[in-house]
Amino acid sequence: MNQSRPGPSLRTIPEGDTRERLVCGDCGFVQYENPKIVVGSVVHVDGKVLMCRRAIEPSRGLWTLPAGYMELGETAIEGARREAWEEARADIAIDALLAVYDIPRIGQVQLIWRATLAAPGFSAGPESLEVALFGWDEIPWEETAFPTVRWALRHAREIGGLAHFAPRGNPPGESASG
Repeated sequence: MNQSRPGPSLRTIPEGDTRERLVCGDCGFVQYENPKIVVGSVVHVDGKVLMCRRAIEPSRGLWTLPAGYMELGETAIEGARREAWEEARADIAIDALLAVYDIPRIGQVQLIWRATLAAPGFSAGPESLEVALFGWDEIPWEETAFPTVRWALRHAREIGGLAHFAPRGNPPGESASG
């Protein structure tokens, strides 16, 4: 039997806290709202990168990297591999963590990996209108879905084939507001 009961319904600062939270007026339960984790990858294939034209909102019709929300019960790498499969039907091999981007305006932390194809072939998955490989000069910069796509592509180019590097973060002076 499904019993519904009132949940957190008041926005207030709980005793001993410093932030406004969603709190149940009956029992005092605090519902914490935490950032979502996005996992994705810059997949390199013969000197080009794999990109997906989005079939869903937000930014339907624009180009992105295979990425999406991490699911409960999976590691960040498993999530990045799953997203590459869901969006580009690409079986990928993760090489290294490329970047960690903080997007507090929309409550996201993005973990972007450097990867290659683990098996040949790719095609549009249900969340993509099409999937294509782009050389650096072919990337549809004006049609990219999110600032972090541009950041990750630039960071991947900057790192190139280095075996060891520190993961990048939000570019200095650039906001993640768009």
